Amino acid sequence: MRALAILTVKNEGAFLLEWLAHHRAIGFTDFLVFSNDCSDGTDAMLDRLAAMGLVTHVPNPGPWPEGPQWAALKTADRHPLKAAADWVLFLDIDEFVNIHAGDGTVAALLTALPEATAIPLTWRLFGNAGVVDYTDAPVTAQFTHAAPDAMVWPWRALLFKTLFRNDGSYRKLGVHRPRSPDPARMAAQRWFDGSGVELPPLYHRSRLFSPPGEPHYGLVQLNHYALGAMESYVLKCDRGRANREASTFDMSYWVERNFSSEEDTSISRHAPALAAEMAELMADAALARLHAAAVAWRRRRIAELLLEEPFRALFGRLLLTPPSRPLPPAFAARMMALALRAQKARGETV
Repeated sequence: MRALAILTVKNEGAFLLEWLAHHRAIGFTDFLVFSNDCSDGTDAMLDRLAAMGLVTHVPNPGPWPEGPQWAALKTADRHPLKAAADWVLFLDIDEFVNIHAGDGTVAALLTALPEATAIPLTWRLFGNAGVVDYTDAPVTAQFTHAAPDAMVWPWRALLFKTLFRNDGSYRKLGVHRPRSPDPARMAAQRWFDGSGVELPPLYHRSRLFSPPGEPHYGLVQLNHYALGAMESYVLKCDRGRANREASTFDMSYWVERNFSSEEDTSISRHAPALAAEMAELMADAALARLHAAAVAWRRRRIAELLLEEPFRALFGRLLLTPPSRPLPPAFAARMMALALRAQKARGETV
């Protein structure tokens, strides 16, 4: 069974080896990684990993009419590695698949859901939890507090990324789900959420969110470390968003993701395997040197940004802002009702 993870990166060399080590440890077999506009040596690190036979690296220079991420997805659609895969998942560098089924591997998840043709992996938003300084340590160990299961607002808490069987049922890749469904194949689709609950046929053709008000993490969840340390968030704002050529982050992005109300250390079951994979990667002198250079670049760039407006002001706001609190059920229901009314007013399917 070949499970392919597709990734796009820009200046993420400090985090790349942990992300790769984790997903190798849980059973992804192939990695198709696109890079663009790297100043920290991420592209050189990917070249080294490709020479070692661990990833396939595709440079993704602009310009991109729809942003670098969409350009990468279009290229990935035509790539031989995608054609050869049995299962495909598009991920970001701050997303870690956290499987609870069996021994925590992709194989165990597929064994638990043998009839599935697609498994939407619902985000679990991991907050900043007051971490100020960037440190060169595993993200999965630093950030252990998250939003509660079944949180319905903000709506992005229900977003998912889709692990799907690559059988030709969908003709295009998408950021959150496969696109362009083949009508002749839709009757055979079986979509199951992260708790093993079968989803209705509407999900076979559309939908980006798991059903509200239900737990979705029984078998698998997608740990989303969107914020990181406050210093790293400042640098993230400087970088911009991968699915747009020019777009910045701000405090609204932070507030709508900074949930730390529940401790979740379930991913630590993979810590020994992660450490072993990391040790193997860092045993390569070239990779170790490139990782150290990426860490040094990140620290230098953070120091530069904190001397500039508006980044220094943003950093101050981060220090001032406490963690976001999950809305009480009545207010969450009110916000969800307003969102549904807005959808209907726009003539969208609810």
